[in-house]
Amino acid sequence: MSLHNLNDRATHLTAFARARAQNLRIAFEEQDQTLILDFGVKTEGGLEAGLLLAKICLSGLADVSIVPADLRLAEVPQIFVRTDHPVAACLMSQYAGWRIASDDYFAMGSGPIRAAVRKEDIFQHLPETEDGRLAVGVLESGTLPTSSAIEQIRAALPETCRLTLAVAPTASQAGNIQVVARSVETALHKLHELQFPLDNIISGTGVAPLPPVAKNDLHGIGRTNDSILYGATVNLWVRCEDKAITNIGPRVPSNSSTSHGQTFLSLFKASNHDFYALDPALFSPAVVVFHNLKTGRSFRYGTHLPELLKGSFGMNEST
Repeated sequence: MSLHNLNDRATHLTAFARARAQNLRIAFEEQDQTLILDFGVKTEGGLEAGLLLAKICLSGLADVSIVPADLRLAEVPQIFVRTDHPVAACLMSQYAGWRIASDDYFAMGSGPIRAAVRKEDIFQHLPETEDGRLAVGVLESGTLPTSSAIEQIRAALPETCRLTLAVAPTASQAGNIQVVARSVETALHKLHELQFPLDNIISGTGVAPLPPVAKNDLHGIGRTNDSILYGATVNLWVRCEDKAITNIGPRVPSNSSTSHGQTFLSLFKASNHDFYALDPALFSPAVVVFHNLKTGRSFRYGTHLPELLKGSFGMNEST
């Protein structure tokens, strides 16, 4: 299957979202020659909207579904992601590597628009797939983008590019799902940082508990990150020598960080809300399992922290 063009794939999904807006409980509007899809800022959104938003973020190269709870972790459903194109879906598209910051707006930008813009260092190691005709971005924000933010985004794209932006706050059903669907992505980004050859990663699945929607975005960021750091399990099918896995395996999951065992909200507050001041080793799934297609051996690293999850989710109270 050709991966060209990621933004073309995502545009098909945004067209479906627009056509199904009423059923999805979302809204759309045209602003500054840009299609804005509201998945939960001024709209209700919902579970189906969240699953579609996550698929848009992955350029349609991964399946995202809601599966039953793992009662050992928390009595909430889980978000399950599977992909046979993990690098394109997760690193070239889903990773929230673009900070959108203007005088009157801030959002974390993800989606295949990043592969069209190629501003981030990571794209020095990734193929060029986009032709600049279309761009689809996903913004994690509590407000819809302002004219200055759209102008800044458009400045990084060809003048004739057709731009679509999908927006959802973390503290919404759709935004909640979109973030928790990043279990595989966090594992791949960590492996890239550890210089594991990306071409050796063949397929991946990830599952993480879906927290209750938080009362505000700050608490939403805390809960969704805890879900991955302390509750996610990622399985990766790779093809390499076993030594390539065992050399880095213990450094992949979140327990490789000295900050492991503290809620993300407490760490985030201590850093004055600066993601970049946090230990980057923490941003990983709780458990990562490698299955080596070359040798038939499997390797498991990491640990879950169910009590921390229940506390973070506000589920320790007796009922």
